[in-house]
Amino acid sequence: MDNDYVFGAALGTILAIYAIIIAFSLIFAAAYYVLMAIALSTFFTKVGVEGWIAWVPVYNYWKWLEIGGQPGWLALLALVPPGGYVTLVFMYIGMYRTGRAFGKDGSFLVLGIFLPFVWAFMLGGRNSGEYHPEWFAAYGWPPPYAGYGSVPAAARPPAYPPQQPPVG
Repeated sequence: MDNDYVFGAALGTILAIYAIIIAFSLIFAAAYYVLMAIALSTFFTKVGVEGWIAWVPVYNYWKWLEIGGQPGWLALLALVPPGGYVTLVFMYIGMYRTGRAFGKDGSFLVLGIFLPFVWAFMLGGRNSGEYHPEWFAAYGWPPPYAGYGSVPAAARPPAYPPQQPPVG
């Protein structure tokens, strides 16, 4: 009987520790979500996208990709486990382009990779400088798909220019 009691007590302790870890994880995830939504809300407002979009879970990444000149549907890949890495790569490309449109250099992307909410707060703040979406064209990139300087879907050039048939 002593072994059963010890095993039961150990199991109860382990389950309590797991419950505490899960509770802290949920609290941390909720705090991160709220912080990120507030940061994206200020950033979206600065670049010409409605701020409430930052609070909608997948749609906020959709718009964030479009602000960076990337197709928004790539945000749906984050719902598939390996596809999240693809979404992150395109998100970082868009973050680099958006940072350049604010006049930041490439090293500013490092902040966006490790602390994206700080990146969004800094660009969305009053002292971050002006947003110049016309600089996308100056760098040879397509215009943003959302916000200031965006081009309507019907007027966008195709992603891949049509190929000319071979002659003769």
